[in-house]
Amino acid sequence: TFKSAGEYDLKRENANIDGDTAMGTMLKYGSEGAKQFNELYVLDPVHSNAHINGDIHIHDLDFLTLTTTCCQIDLLKLFHGGFSTGHGFLREPNDIASYAALACIAIQSNQNDQHGGQSVPNFDYAMAEGVKKTFKRLYHKNLAKALLYTFDGKDYKAIEDKINACADKIEAEFGIVPMLHNNDEYKSKEWDLLASEYGDKFSALQDEAEVLAEAETDRATYQAMEALIHNLNTMNSRAGAQNPFSSINYGTDTSPEGRMVSLNVMKAEEAGLGNGETPIFPIHIFKVKEGVNFNEGDPNYDLFKLAMRVSAKRMFPNFSFIDAPFNLQYYKEGDYHTEIAYMGCRTRVIGNNHDKSREIVTGRGNLSFTTINLPRLGIEAHGDIEKFYKSLDKTMDIVFDQLYQRLLIQSRKHVRNYPFLMGQGVWIDSEKLSENDSIGEILKHGSLSTGFIGLAETLVALTGKHHGESEESQKLGLEIISHMRERADEKGRETGLNYTLLATPAEGLSGRFISIDKKRYGEIPGVTDKDFYTNSFHVPVYYNISAFRKIKLEAPYHALTNGGHISYVELDGDPLKNLDAFEKVVRYMKEQGIGYGAINHPIDRDPCCGFTGIIDDECPNCHRREGEVIEDRIERPKLFTADN
Repeated sequence: TFKSAGEYDLKRENANIDGDTAMGTMLKYGSEGAKQFNELYVLDPVHSNAHINGDIHIHDLDFLTLTTTCCQIDLLKLFHGGFSTGHGFLREPNDIASYAALACIAIQSNQNDQHGGQSVPNFDYAMAEGVKKTFKRLYHKNLAKALLYTFDGKDYKAIEDKINACADKIEAEFGIVPMLHNNDEYKSKEWDLLASEYGDKFSALQDEAEVLAEAETDRATYQAMEALIHNLNTMNSRAGAQNPFSSINYGTDTSPEGRMVSLNVMKAEEAGLGNGETPIFPIHIFKVKEGVNFNEGDPNYDLFKLAMRVSAKRMFPNFSFIDAPFNLQYYKEGDYHTEIAYMGCRTRVIGNNHDKSREIVTGRGNLSFTTINLPRLGIEAHGDIEKFYKSLDKTMDIVFDQLYQRLLIQSRKHVRNYPFLMGQGVWIDSEKLSENDSIGEILKHGSLSTGFIGLAETLVALTGKHHGESEESQKLGLEIISHMRERADEKGRETGLNYTLLATPAEGLSGRFISIDKKRYGEIPGVTDKDFYTNSFHVPVYYNISAFRKIKLEAPYHALTNGGHISYVELDGDPLKNLDAFEKVVRYMKEQGIGYGAINHPIDRDPCCGFTGIIDDECPNCHRREGEVIEDRIERPKLFTADN
């Protein structure tokens, strides 16, 4: 209560919570109390002891008896016919501004039913509907104005009513409406109905209205995307005054409307927040697909090029690769439900042991995940690989059982416990249930993930070298993770549940495990002689390695970690000055079979002039030197992860 977040680890373990605020502190009171209650009275003693001792880490233990982790929200389905947030019904939106605003409300509302992140897997497809409606309205509006001014009319309402009646007739008889870039058929039908009244000038006025409507729709779409980004960075509406942890996936909708969405959401991201700050939310994920956007000549190739430019400035978007074999196996052309999408730091849900006919991303998510302390198993094996595998199997059995016991607790909940997630049909098949129905059966569409951390340190403990240093260590690393995946797959086949293997994203956990192990085993060179274990299967950040070799080494692990994965590459210098090099890295990720990749690089911002980029001793824009204005120091960004 009386210490600042900087002085107390507990207050700063999650960078999305301001531990110095009243709400942030109150959240920690409740969170820590819930964790201790669950350790003492809810968990099986075997599971509780394994967690407390640092053999495993049960993530989001405070929410053990309450809810699930995350979900991929199908906004197209949700918006159709409107939805309720519990305090009022929201009609189906009819404008791109409303679509963007309701997207924020949906993310915020679903966030309050779950403890993890919220992802929109089909952002461009969903928002495209708003663009269509906006263009239709603006075309009619501009045509009415043109007719009013050209024919010196005085009754705008009468002209507007006539145009709308004509539009209703065309839609009813022919099923067509004004459309971006494909409007000739509609204009022809409209001309047939109205040209006799307005004469030869009518066709030219139609063209003028179309041009104006397209420009105004584009502007409205940019403003809507700008508002969405600002809202998702300023809505402190989650418990503890947090922003919702949001992600949006886009880049594959080739319709004019979908392209306009992708273009403008990236332009808004590139522009930054009000003072030029880099937005933390939503996490942008650009979906890469051959034939859609990867190669010159693909319909969305220009969007892929823009994505790389924006990422070179803002570190987002990240890149997901549909053509990776383990993602491509689910892909059905033209069906966005089957396009791989990722949630936040790396979570991936698409395979479905519960129902093989429903291997889709929409309406599904992770139920819970628990991470194994791999380095400890490596330390205690003392180089004995057989002993290591025996310990690993025993620990995995504990985790499988713990995940299942948690699922049983979750399954006792009812639709009424999740008024938005279940009550509004966000989770798959929840629309078939009534308020008092239990949700156990439909939860089986979600994933139960076994995570791991510190593969690099595990290999050092077993062989003396990590996988960046030794081909033999890399071979052993792949054997270990392959074994873990085989065990998870076997458990999934036995139970019909979605047991998956996760490359754990928790940066804070890497510090917890090593702190416990350092006290138990002392400082072991290359293993416990630092502050953090290396994340998941990553090559250690301190190891000097080229971006391309790092990608090549880590790529095979993506195919094994079906519960989620990511590979980061660190670039020196300003990538905006060398976009060709940036593109080579992204293309190499795709060629090597990376599923989800991100490129990190230095970003500084001068709060006086708003320049964003690399700033050494002097701002290259206004030439101010750091310290000249004491209250406005050069800002270095911090990254957020959903870590608990």
